[in-house]
Amino acid sequence: MQTGFRLNWSPAKEPLGFVKIVEWLAAVLAFGTCGGYSGRNVLSISCDGNNTETLPVNFSYPFRLSQVLLVENNTSLCNQTVTEAHLIGDSSSSVEFFVAVAVLAFLYSMVALLVYLGYMHVYRDSDFGPMFDFVMTAAFAFLWLVCSSAWARGLQMVKDATGTTGIQSTLHLCLMRLGACEVTEYASMRSLNISVVFGFLNLIVWFVNAWFVYKESRWHSQKVNLHLTDSGYKAVPDMFLYDHLQTHEDYKPTVCDVCRKVSKLQDVLTYYGSCGVGKQ
Repeated sequence: MQTGFRLNWSPAKEPLGFVKIVEWLAAVLAFGTCGGYSGRNVLSISCDGNNTETLPVNFSYPFRLSQVLLVENNTSLCNQTVTEAHLIGDSSSSVEFFVAVAVLAFLYSMVALLVYLGYMHVYRDSDFGPMFDFVMTAAFAFLWLVCSSAWARGLQMVKDATGTTGIQSTLHLCLMRLGACEVTEYASMRSLNISVVFGFLNLIVWFVNAWFVYKESRWHSQKVNLHLTDSGYKAVPDMFLYDHLQTHEDYKPTVCDVCRKVSKLQDVLTYYGSCGVGKQ
């Protein structure tokens, strides 16, 4: 078996390769829409005499909000000295887990595409390649489910902590003046919302791709052979083929050694019985 690199764009036109391209792109969009985010809310505080003071609330990735300083110690607000205050909550673990899964998925998709486009003849002639690919694809589908759910919850915590209720619960002046504090300007979190959408989109894409990879594995071929054997036909290994092309085999004509008929490799399991191979 030859193992050299052979560039062939045909797998990219098949579901196996095309879905992998979609996975690569979706992973880039997932971590690209949340990594490096920074936002700024503005808190308005109503003081005595109809005076209003504003307080900027800045936060950014990875959203360790408990470390974000809201006001410094001995700061004067509404002619009162307030103590040091921070935002509440910490969503760093969920968003960093989400970004880590997205980056790993991006790297794995890129390596898998390289194998598909340059080493497909090795991939399909071995049992290890498709089986390993299936296990990794299924694992990533599960990781996308976990990290997307965690980040969706973490994002909601960020929204709550940087909103009026969250800031009122940590700023003593707001606790003393109920209704006097309100967030009047909100940072746009559209990109963060989109990142959650792309996370669950990745879950769907990787789950679908797991099926296409499974069809390439020995587990699927053994199941099909067992079904044909139970139907009364010999298993596929008894079929000898000429011209077993090493790239894009599933769609190229092959000559049956038994009956000399021309068929496609993907149709062998269906048509080999008509070639004269005897029943068991």
